[in-house]
Amino acid sequence: MFEDEENDGYKSHDEIKKIPVFKKAWDLSILVRHLIKSVENTEIDFKNEYEEDMLNRNLQYLAENSMIIPAKISGAEAADSYDLKMENAAIIRKAARELITDARGLQMCGYKETEYLDLLRSEVEEFRVLFAEWVKTFDPWNYIIDRWGLFNPPGVNYDDKDPDDDIPFNPLDELGDL
Repeated sequence: MFEDEENDGYKSHDEIKKIPVFKKAWDLSILVRHLIKSVENTEIDFKNEYEEDMLNRNLQYLAENSMIIPAKISGAEAADSYDLKMENAAIIRKAARELITDARGLQMCGYKETEYLDLLRSEVEEFRVLFAEWVKTFDPWNYIIDRWGLFNPPGVNYDDKDPDDDIPFNPLDELGDL
């Protein structure tokens, strides 16, 4: 029964890995892993334990943010509705912007290899453009009203009546000739 059906319009993980924004996100995560190794292998003169702890937290945040991005792209691609795609997109945007903040934090902690940080900033900028183009592909008319009011398409409000509420539903109709 289900074996003959397509994947219901959802992309497989292999298909998602081919999307330009996902490829760039994956490249960013690899770059961040290399940057973290570089920082860990650099001798930094800390004035106190607080500075060392701050650096270690920045490294942790860098790693987390770099992995959130491809995971949420996959989540957005798996979602069908505009509001879920936009929710994932907002998390991706936040994580990408925090990569830049985390890079500044490394510099403030005494990491001197600024060319690596500049490379990260440049890669995030390239990702931003791909991301913006990707978000434009979201179908704003395939939505469920976001009752929190954050991720509704233009012209749809959190307190609007849901047009699907007027559609009569009889679960027995769905069973067919079973």
